[in-house]
Amino acid sequence: MKLKIDYFLAGLVCVVIAGFIFPALGASGGPIHLDLVTDYGISGVFFLYGLTLAPERMLQGFKNIKVHVAVQLLTFAVFPAVVLVAQSVLPDFLPSTVKIGLFYVAALPSTVSSSVAMVSLARGNVPVALFNATLSSLIGVVLTPLWMAWYLHSVGISIPLLPTLAKVGLVVVVPIVLGQIGRHWLLGWITRNSYWVKHVDRFIILAIVMNSVSDATAAGIWMNYKPILLVETALAAMLLFVVIYVIALGLSRLLGFDRDNKIAFLFCGSKKSLAVGVPLAPVIFGNMPDIGLVIVPIMVFHFFQLVVVSGIASRYARTAPHSV
Repeated sequence: MKLKIDYFLAGLVCVVIAGFIFPALGASGGPIHLDLVTDYGISGVFFLYGLTLAPERMLQGFKNIKVHVAVQLLTFAVFPAVVLVAQSVLPDFLPSTVKIGLFYVAALPSTVSSSVAMVSLARGNVPVALFNATLSSLIGVVLTPLWMAWYLHSVGISIPLLPTLAKVGLVVVVPIVLGQIGRHWLLGWITRNSYWVKHVDRFIILAIVMNSVSDATAAGIWMNYKPILLVETALAAMLLFVVIYVIALGLSRLLGFDRDNKIAFLFCGSKKSLAVGVPLAPVIFGNMPDIGLVIVPIMVFHFFQLVVVSGIASRYARTAPHSV
């Protein structure tokens, strides 16, 4: 069997390493000016999201209200609750910056493309997955900043809520709306060039990651922490996924979901969006010097969820009724 490489994940690893080794290259004001990509590319990511968002496909799964409510509660209520409980039980296990990053993971919306792809692979309810993944992203534009404002205030870090929400509206919501409006004229073009559009989107995300890691390295942030911290952070992010998935399994049985809806619930409710989390981080956290460490948990979580869920989806596909 030929091993299929996810070049985005490989690129993510490469830009993180480059940010550690060559911080002057990717830092703000550096020779390739990645800070300009961060400043302007964020809106570009969400404009492309608005262009590719198909409301008519999303509405195909509208009627399954019970599943929709369960997915959104798992994404935006159970996730944060699990992190808050864990941090109250182990208050000194990780430094505050990593705790912020883990809660940021919990506050983020679900993925869209990978959730739908995995549900399709597992032969679950694709319309329900598409509806919930898309709805989650739209809810997250507002709810994620609110969750983070509350959490940061609770740990003694104040962010100006109204200016932050105004910035989210300007940098995130407006481009999504413009993208939706632009679909009327650009749908044919976006369909013909979907391959390149996806890669532009990924390039911007990689640039933001490298800029964040480079700035953190240039500021000497990593000197304040032992290397073992990255291992502990990775383990915490992976454990969070496992705990949430186990909870989701129990809830799916308790709620009596059939096979197809169970798959959509498990995959949409247990996943978090790197594509939203990375570009949204500079908007919420501003010039916070530790932002490089804050986004480490979502990068690890994204990698781990793809590896694990792809394996689970393949197993569901093999055991699907009437499979061909």
